Amino acid sequence: MNRVFVISDHHFGHQKIIDFESRPFASAEEMDDYMIRQWNAVVAKNDRVFHLGDFSFYNKEKTKAIVEQLNGQKFLILGNHDRGRSKTWWLDAGFDEVSEYPIVYESFYILSHEPLYMNKHMPYVNIHGHIHSQKYEGLHYFNACVEHFDYKPVAFEDIRNSLAAKEEQ
Repeated sequence: MNRVFVISDHHFGHQKIIDFESRPFASAEEMDDYMIRQWNAVVAKNDRVFHLGDFSFYNKEKTKAIVEQLNGQKFLILGNHDRGRSKTWWLDAGFDEVSEYPIVYESFYILSHEPLYMNKHMPYVNIHGHIHSQKYEGLHYFNACVEHFDYKPVAFEDIRNSLAAKEEQ
């Protein structure tokens, strides 16, 4: 059975993110290699991964070389650092699908880069990135940034289970 994963904010090639987020790497190259290994440790060839933005700071050639190393079908929802490049640029870089806007998954989960405003009366869950090591409290938000999952995409069933466990508390 093919699995579905979610992840956000790799910032491949972004040396300064190491200091901004206290990532445990000496260089962007070391970070990139680790993140590729972590991705492939959990994602199989036929799995699907929703990347919630801020994927790469490299040019198209280097970005494509990274995308080609990553297992799974890759769906990119553009983040604030991705939007300077066209949808076609990202497709040419190897993504299977690209969305400029948030998408609704399974009629209940809103996948976006930036967290969306969710009031307590809304029944939906916003799975997002953008805020890195910060977290919003409550049942309406799930932060999929790499910092929370040792740089591994998180399985959608694990997200669902963690939200159900929160609801029971």
